[in-house]
Amino acid sequence: MPFEVPKLKYDYNSLEPYIDEQTMRTHHDRHHQAYVDKVNTALDGNTEHRSKTIEALLSNLNSVPEPIRMAVRNNGGGHYNHSLFWEMIGPKSGGKPTGEIATAIDKDFGSFESFKEKLKTAGLNLFGSGWVWLIVNNGKLEVIALPNQDNPISQGKTPILGVDVWEHAYYLKYQNKRAEYLDQFFNIINWKKVEELYSKAKK
Repeated sequence: MPFEVPKLKYDYNSLEPYIDEQTMRTHHDRHHQAYVDKVNTALDGNTEHRSKTIEALLSNLNSVPEPIRMAVRNNGGGHYNHSLFWEMIGPKSGGKPTGEIATAIDKDFGSFESFKEKLKTAGLNLFGSGWVWLIVNNGKLEVIALPNQDNPISQGKTPILGVDVWEHAYYLKYQNKRAEYLDQFFNIINWKKVEELYSKAKK
């Protein structure tokens, strides 16, 4: 089955004023669709790998034939990253987390404010395009930045929150002010989803 762009579970304008409707439409309908189209094209005719999930492909990139490996890494990664991203953000979200994830953040980063600063710094220090991830690695929370559309699962790590710092994610509203975008991003984090992913990662 060809990969498809998942339908948003909320309206395009429901993340305003933090992310504007035009950005959401362009980001979801055009950028994500382009990744899906390109990874589908790369996998056309490859019956063995076409039947695999995107997670399976990205978790073992060395098993993907060399001629299409980079296309799967970049465009398959773009599809997977964005599919996670739409779930990790949402309306009426943000604020401070509660429950197990809040306890883990305090334990591994010292405080929520320290975690916020670490995430923002990682985003600001990432040269060019990429993502900042909150991951579970050997049972512990870490913040890492990866270039382009790379995903932590390719390194054997589990992503539970991703911040898209490609310019297409914020430029229409924030222009070159990545720091402001990163500050405002904390208003749309779907901590319920992050908690769900964290619980799965611990098992």
